[in-house]
Amino acid sequence: MNRTVQTFFTPANTNCPHNYEMLKEEQEVAALGALHNSAPLTSTVIYIRNETSMPDHVVWSLFNTLFMNSRCLGFTAFAYSVKSRDRKMVGNLTGAQAYASPAKCLNIWALILGIIMTILLNIIPILI
Repeated sequence: MNRTVQTFFTPANTNCPHNYEMLKEEQEVAALGALHNSAPLTSTVIYIRNETSMPDHVVWSLFNTLFMNSRCLGFTAFAYSVKSRDRKMVGNLTGAQAYASPAKCLNIWALILGIIMTILLNIIPILI
């Protein structure tokens, strides 16, 4: 496949850039020339931490603190949740899990006691 490139104006006489075929060949030569360089190859390794989806229960604790704070369980769960989130942001996943587990248990108990108290306070006056 023989290609003939015709130029009507020479680049020396005009300020026009080279045609596409010449630029493409120059780029290929530059790329091949870079591969034969005698400089040692260097590599950079970037370690990206996997974002673990370990829950810290902050939203649930905040809900229990605002609406179902029976026996201050919601507030205590919120304190544990914030400590868990702080540990998770630093990268201490073991410490974060250690604080997230009691926060979950306290949230469960606060929710159960809050629901029971709501039912009792709404049904007993109706029955009396």
